[in-house]
Amino acid sequence: MTEKPETKQASSRQNIRKWILILSFILIPVTIFYISPIIVMMGAGEGVATGSLLLYIALFLLSLVVARLWCGWLCPMGAWQEICSPVIKHTVKEGWRNWIKYGITAIWLGMLALAFFQAGGIRSVDPIYGTVNGISISSVQVLMMVGIIFLFIIIIAFITGKRGTCHVFCPIAGIMVAGRKIRNLIHWPALGLSADASRCIDCQKCSKACPMGLDVNGMVRKDEMENADCILCASCADACPKGVISYGWKTNEQRRDS
Repeated sequence: MTEKPETKQASSRQNIRKWILILSFILIPVTIFYISPIIVMMGAGEGVATGSLLLYIALFLLSLVVARLWCGWLCPMGAWQEICSPVIKHTVKEGWRNWIKYGITAIWLGMLALAFFQAGGIRSVDPIYGTVNGISISSVQVLMMVGIIFLFIIIIAFITGKRGTCHVFCPIAGIMVAGRKIRNLIHWPALGLSADASRCIDCQKCSKACPMGLDVNGMVRKDEMENADCILCASCADACPKGVISYGWKTNEQRRDS
């Protein structure tokens, strides 16, 4: 049977996404300090706006238009969890666990503000703060610390479910969710998903393809494609044999806000 052109295109998009995530993971020795919440706090204690702080501000601003696209396409922590996903069979159950990340985000932001206040505000900007000539991992000790962090990430995912750290513990996720909520209140066009439930055959392929373990089939049936934990990877759209789910620029009126 000849593969349909749209199927080839969908497969190609996911292959590109996976290779980008792999590259993001490979570059961790260089980039980890540029995305680390710990480095942000260290810099704040000295009144320094680090590269990671600048990145978080950029991600918040981008989330006003593209939600959590970073999580689905570029985040090395997310890449690590997807690499290990074959050993994680269960999904994160809906409920109080999903709210933990918002509490962590609020506490982290409060501590960050306090650290800057005690340091007398932002006194300098250093995009390569904490690195050695721009390289994050410059010693065996730092490598061991980073290894422990990534071990913690996969343990949390193994306990809670697919991409569990993204669901439960990541403060960056909380920042981007806040940006998306603001966008949904303002109603400007942004990247998102929509679905035509009348064409759905309940094959469940969309839910099986979702790296976040979301019940995408249920979202389609309820006509509620807006989800705080959606990372806009388009895996569900590309897995759907009937093209039920569309991925692109939509207005707020074309979807419900969860």
